[in-house]
Amino acid sequence: MPRRTSVLRWLLPAVIALLWLGLAGPLGSFSGKLAEVSENDSAAFLPDSAESTRVTELQEGFRTERTLPVILLWESEDGALDEATLAEVGQRVDDAVAVADGAGALAGEASPPIPSDDGAAVQAVLPFDPDLGDTLGEVITELRALPGVEGTTAYVTGPGAIFSDFADGFSGIDGLLLVAAFAVVLLILLVVYRSPLLPLLVIGTAGMALVVSLAVAYFLADHGWITVNGQSQGIASILVVGAATDYGLLLVARYREELRLEPSRSTAMRVALRQSWEPIVASGGTVILGVLCLLFSDLGSNRGLGPISAVSIAFAMLAALTFLPAVLVLFGRAAFWPFRPRFGDEQRAGRGWERVATAVGRRPARVLAGSLVGLFALAAFLPTFDDGGIPLSEAVRGGSPSAAGQEALARHYDVGAASPASIITPADGWEDVADAAASVAGVVDVVPYTGEPGPPGAAGGEPLVVDGLVRLDATLGDAPDSAAAQATVADLRTTVRDVDPETLVGGPTAQDLDTQETAARDLEVIVPLVLLVITVVLALLLRAVVAPLLLVATVALSTAATVGLGALAFEHLFDFPGSDPQVLLIGFVFLVALGIDYNIFLMTRAREESKVDGTRAGMTRALTVTGGVITSAGLVLAATFGALTVLPLVLLIQLGFLVGVGVLIDTFIVRSLLVPAAVDLIGDRVWWPGALAKGPTAPEPERELTRV
Repeated sequence: MPRRTSVLRWLLPAVIALLWLGLAGPLGSFSGKLAEVSENDSAAFLPDSAESTRVTELQEGFRTERTLPVILLWESEDGALDEATLAEVGQRVDDAVAVADGAGALAGEASPPIPSDDGAAVQAVLPFDPDLGDTLGEVITELRALPGVEGTTAYVTGPGAIFSDFADGFSGIDGLLLVAAFAVVLLILLVVYRSPLLPLLVIGTAGMALVVSLAVAYFLADHGWITVNGQSQGIASILVVGAATDYGLLLVARYREELRLEPSRSTAMRVALRQSWEPIVASGGTVILGVLCLLFSDLGSNRGLGPISAVSIAFAMLAALTFLPAVLVLFGRAAFWPFRPRFGDEQRAGRGWERVATAVGRRPARVLAGSLVGLFALAAFLPTFDDGGIPLSEAVRGGSPSAAGQEALARHYDVGAASPASIITPADGWEDVADAAASVAGVVDVVPYTGEPGPPGAAGGEPLVVDGLVRLDATLGDAPDSAAAQATVADLRTTVRDVDPETLVGGPTAQDLDTQETAARDLEVIVPLVLLVITVVLALLLRAVVAPLLLVATVALSTAATVGLGALAFEHLFDFPGSDPQVLLIGFVFLVALGIDYNIFLMTRAREESKVDGTRAGMTRALTVTGGVITSAGLVLAATFGALTVLPLVLLIQLGFLVGVGVLIDTFIVRSLLVPAAVDLIGDRVWWPGALAKGPTAPEPERELTRV
């Protein structure tokens, strides 16, 4: 019988490990296909109720193909362009048309070369199919590789090229991002554990969770159940690596403790799992419910991020509670080589964290006041956070070829001519609407759509009437993706509706404006929802009311301080052109959901210890024994999100900064100082209305720790 039991102790972990390895192998090919079903067109994520979406639907009745304009521009280097140069430009336009047509990219006829009024530039507009996918970037690259025209600087710009350059920021996101994330996690784990094998086991656990979660996300996206873009794919990858590593660190810390108390590695793991699964599941469940609040977003990109993040966390938990325990049991104490924990060794808490816990216990009021002053000082800059959006042409850090082309275009043309605002209005009285639209500051020209080929309004004549509606094209004086153009569209909508309330305004700029307004609405709805959900989860976990309210309040303050610090850094340190409202929303959800993790780890241990010696001594012991592992977990999570900064996209750089810095603030200030000091001052009332079944309260919170 003992021999049979011994075989089972080896067999079960081996089977679990092999099941994971056997599952990850075939699923690895599917996880690599996620980019194939990604959608990076922001217009595709707008709700059906958005005004620009309704205009797009109505435009189909005008027998117009949806196009994505690509502008070829040649700018003279030393004055006006002569006839020979213009003739050579014409040849280059023909070459470009041949390239685009050969790739099946054109959705209509290209315009002839159009010289500028000052004679120093010439442009041609190529109407591309907006559903080209990866082909768009390939064609743009070929166009930029065409021979130049002597005496000119050539640009490929316009909405199509801008979108292509933005999408290129996501190319190779999997490889670059994951290499950076795994490298920094490996380095931290090597420093923390000083073991060559254990970090590989923890990272292997994260890798298993990553492969399976991305494969599941692919199936969901491929069946149309969720919408995924490059942004959500990168965030989910980082999330699963950071979360799986964090949960693994918590389990490893418990297992190492028990190996000093139990001679059997299997028994030690059984005890470690019994003590770890509740905080791990509670932490993961809290994050899952928090990110699923994004399902209430009106933006499809946010709704897609919620499920893919939830799937990532679920498999991170599952891998940390199954695969990692299995391989740790198989390796036993050898996993910690050369510093193996031996049975009977004295349990030692970290001296540094013991000193911190003792200092907090001696002067909790002073520690609490100092922490609050620092956090409120940073939070005071929260109102200065610029979430007015970022022009797509400036969304790539360090600039892009299309952005340089936009600047050159603005020097010689009405930069918004290729992407006019579309006005759909009843045919009766369209002239009054056109006059009103033309009077709006920032609108250069308004012409009716006649249905004739060529640039809008070129043929003149009466407008085409479809189902009693007329389409007007309004050329904006600013770049279509700029904040100034969005402000013009907002004024345009107000002005034309004063003339006819049934008039609608759409187009590329209107889509950007609707995206910003929808994101702002999401922020107002989802922020209180996330706070409510997390408060309820904490109340159920801790069986208390005071403690959850305290934890949520501290994490909310930490988030406000992080955003305030971000406002200062983005404007004065990084010189970013602004921030997207989605950065604020996604950053808030992850900061609150992930920030509460460490408080869950701390407070569940504090509750356990408080049952023995009372709340004050219990918190002191909890902070002492969890300080090292929670700090390591915080550093790992901050570093993994910090890996987003290696990408050239401003949005992901900002998100990585906010979440990374926010996690550090939670780890070193909120969890280490603010919460312990507040709990020390509140005492046993922090568990109200529940009660602790505890022994006598220890009068000396700094007494020696003999058992963890």
